[in-house]
Amino acid sequence: MRTHYCGDVTAANIGETVELTGWVHRRRDHGGVIFLDVRDRAGIVQVVYDPDTPASFAVADRVRNEYVLAIKGRVRPRPAGTVNPSMKTGAIEVLGSSLTVLNESATPPIQVDEYSDAGEEVRLRYRFLDLRRPEMLQRLQLRAQAASHTRRFLESEGYWEVETPTLTKTTPEGARDYLVPSRTQPSQFYALPQSPQLFKQLLMMSSVDKYFQLARCYRDEDLRADRQPEFTQIDIEASFVAEREVMDLAERLLKSLFKETINVELPDFPVLTHADALVRFGTDAPDLRNPLELVDIADLVQEVAFKVFSAPANDANGRVVALKGPGAASKLSRRELDDYVSFVGRYGAKGLAYIKVNDRAAGTNGLQSPILKFLEPAVLAAVLDRVGASSGDIVFFGADDAKVVNDAMGAFRNELGRVLNVVEDRWAPLWVTEFPMFEQHARAGPGTATDVSALAPAHHPFTQPACSAAELLANPRTAKARAYDFVLNGTEVGGGSIRINDPVMQEAVFEALGLRQEGQVKFGFLLDALRMGCPPHGGIAIGFDRLMMFLAGTDNIRDVIAFPKTQTAACLMTSAPSVVDEHQLRELHIRLR
Repeated sequence: MRTHYCGDVTAANIGETVELTGWVHRRRDHGGVIFLDVRDRAGIVQVVYDPDTPASFAVADRVRNEYVLAIKGRVRPRPAGTVNPSMKTGAIEVLGSSLTVLNESATPPIQVDEYSDAGEEVRLRYRFLDLRRPEMLQRLQLRAQAASHTRRFLESEGYWEVETPTLTKTTPEGARDYLVPSRTQPSQFYALPQSPQLFKQLLMMSSVDKYFQLARCYRDEDLRADRQPEFTQIDIEASFVAEREVMDLAERLLKSLFKETINVELPDFPVLTHADALVRFGTDAPDLRNPLELVDIADLVQEVAFKVFSAPANDANGRVVALKGPGAASKLSRRELDDYVSFVGRYGAKGLAYIKVNDRAAGTNGLQSPILKFLEPAVLAAVLDRVGASSGDIVFFGADDAKVVNDAMGAFRNELGRVLNVVEDRWAPLWVTEFPMFEQHARAGPGTATDVSALAPAHHPFTQPACSAAELLANPRTAKARAYDFVLNGTEVGGGSIRINDPVMQEAVFEALGLRQEGQVKFGFLLDALRMGCPPHGGIAIGFDRLMMFLAGTDNIRDVIAFPKTQTAACLMTSAPSVVDEHQLRELHIRLR
């Protein structure tokens, strides 16, 4: 039906007769000559119809945007002065000799071009039209290119692509499972996998040695701009490896992927420990393009009368930090400073103290702040010296429980860097390592009491601790994990670890989590496999959709997924999720409450 894609017709085809198919992107009538911009996935070409071909001209006269056409014509140079250098096909046009309407189109509810201003809800409702837009097709093409390169790279490294089940057993992965009722096993449920974690470990126990998969995963969690209920990850696992080998492989993959798809040379990935990341940036996913850093000042304010500072400074679980905003005194208004109090309040902070440094040389007289009266001049001078404050700066303070300070001041650091325009225009990848093995979570106990000592895995319960089983059980809160995260420009894009390959250690982890009996019930098959000669192994999962956001230059994950869900996990196009009729429910032995 066609000899060329529309976007592939170039000056090399001048004089040739071509057959094209596509959609009418734009129609123009110029004094008896009709110009049709015809579009397919490869691009747009200009087709000209004049009255010398009466039958085709009559058809061209009645076509409208988004009609589907079959075209035949001769390629010729565009007349002088009409060349469009911004188009791949801008040096040529096709003089049409025949034209067939393959299908008509109703008036589209959204504009299918680069000028579309439709809201996201409308775009998702008519996603099949939204995907016709050139920028959306380019993103899908980029995604296909990235997936293909990933497969080629890992295959060249000796990895096998192995598919794992999507109907499996519920496992603790940190989010709610999507459950699937079984018709043949009444009252029993499958779970859609949050990751292929256990299966890829079992593949290592099966001597597959090197595995990968572009795995589809499902998590029923609250959504944000960079999350979806179903997503894709580049899943990698290998036997007989240590942390550095997995990290090196992933780093080489990512560097080659950026070079292949968008011609970007990623720099080497620095390594930052989890503890250092929290101390300097308040987060375990820091944006290193932002030069602002948190500075601990607890030792300087332990003896001050200002309890807002001294109380957390003397609390083992507290933290007091300062953050310098260079030149902020002339850039931030009083209203903006007041707004930042509300900003940090979203993260649990009770306030945001600050000192304006109007004239550093004038000592206390050159400072402006409601808290000056609570701090001795010597303390003020020591704090300003430690953060390197100069005239024109503002120094902000966070003082509270360490987690509150880290969350609030880490987020405020990002906001302040953006407002002060100090974030550098570069790529900033890094590895974060030496995570804690467990996090402390509040958990309801008997009655109305709360068991604040409950532990949850920082990554997942199959991560190898960096200590013995006995040491883990003796001090689970101080245990470190052999885990590593890949962070890019302040976003965690991937994470992995060395896995447990010893049943004694796996049982110790379950015991530390209070899952001794539950672990045996849920993961008896894993423990059995660990007793059958399990090699040391480890791997990583890289969020493919998040990675595509960076490659495509967008901050919305829905822009790089063909048919995404909304932030309420709904598909506006198909109206999913939907009501199920009574007959289906009865077959599945389900009654709605």
